[in-house]
Amino acid sequence: MGFIALGINHKTAGVEVRERLSFAPEQLPDALLRLREETVTQEVAILSTCNRTELYCAQDQLDADGLVNWFAAFHGMTAEEVRRCSYLHQDAGAVNHMMRVAAGLDSMVLGEPQILGQMKDAWQAARTAGTLGPHLDRLFQSTFNMAKQVRTDTRIGENPVSVAFAAVSLSKQIFSDLGRSTALLIGAGETIGLVARHLYDQGVGKIIVANRTLERAAVLAEPLGGQSIVLNQIPDVLAQCDVIISSTASPLPILGKGAVERALKQRKHKPMFMVDIAVPRDIEPEVGDLADVYLYSVDDLHQVIEENLRSRQGAANAAERLIEVGTDDFMQRLRALAAVDIVRDYRTKAEQLRDQELLKAQQKLQRGVDPAQVLAEMARGLTNKLLHDPSVKLKQMSAQGRVEALALAQELFALGGTAADVGSQSNTSSSDAAPNARPSSAAHTILQGKQ
Repeated sequence: MGFIALGINHKTAGVEVRERLSFAPEQLPDALLRLREETVTQEVAILSTCNRTELYCAQDQLDADGLVNWFAAFHGMTAEEVRRCSYLHQDAGAVNHMMRVAAGLDSMVLGEPQILGQMKDAWQAARTAGTLGPHLDRLFQSTFNMAKQVRTDTRIGENPVSVAFAAVSLSKQIFSDLGRSTALLIGAGETIGLVARHLYDQGVGKIIVANRTLERAAVLAEPLGGQSIVLNQIPDVLAQCDVIISSTASPLPILGKGAVERALKQRKHKPMFMVDIAVPRDIEPEVGDLADVYLYSVDDLHQVIEENLRSRQGAANAAERLIEVGTDDFMQRLRALAAVDIVRDYRTKAEQLRDQELLKAQQKLQRGVDPAQVLAEMARGLTNKLLHDPSVKLKQMSAQGRVEALALAQELFALGGTAADVGSQSNTSSSDAAPNARPSSAAHTILQGKQ
């Protein structure tokens, strides 16, 4: 069984192409079943997010072209269009890729944690559809464990690398317990929405959203249990706010030094943390001169983000090394599992031969044959039957000059000597003996255990 990972992401395809090649949640069950039925794929899972769409497949005989053709046809595109913007990984490469994706090493934001949850959703969707299977399930479990190890053993997720998250992280440095803090968010755009979500996830005590229109503020505040106000109400609530984060499109400052001074007096000079993400700025720069105000601009945040990205890059290098080891370990265990069926079948065959010889011995004992003679005959008979098929095959391989197979047999049976000894004997047999002679001295040596 081999693995294939076929996909596109933000590095290889623009948003228009990613939209065309994505799978909506309601499409997934049908897509999973069709992919398994219409290709040689035995097990399959599909990951589809705003930044990537990837097919993870287990196949007996890897058929990359068939997978590309199916992917293209399902979305009404040509195979060539898909090939131009896609990447393909097989076996160890597919294992390594899935582990890198789960650990956030292939994400737009290095080390972002959301992708792991999305991969777990893909695993669950395949499991529900019945297309997961033992091989792909084993790979997913190893992938999840690797992502956890990367998070535990490296610092890849500790430092914020988005403006919204950096702003919230800085606020925690001023107010260690956000549960007692009130946050005023000025604006209702995408960035403020992300800030609100981060603050909510960090357990902030209260969120107030101020916007030019009350309706937009309410859309953002109400799902988080917050309060919505219009901009001219900011002076009324400013004194109760510990964290103020602003991002609007206003051409003029919204918050001036005088309003903040009045609020600080009411707060008895309890510190206020402010982040002005807007360009032009929403908060007058002079506010930063006040003794009890910690004011950061968007440039300050970018400097923090750049430093954190450098820190994450160092952690990413360590994560890459962990994943290389994890890939090798998974492939080694996969190869070991391939021997399980052979060992089981050979054990079953040996037990059948044992039972046959045991039955013969029991019948002889019932007839009164000497027990010592019965035991000797049983041992000899079992030995001969166990060695018969291997003996025939080894003689055939020796006659064919298959030195590597003979050396492997010597290792398999844990016999003395080296592969060179076997090769020398096999070469001598095949070159010096007459055409009709049996060139099986190497095989004979192996079966005799070189005793």
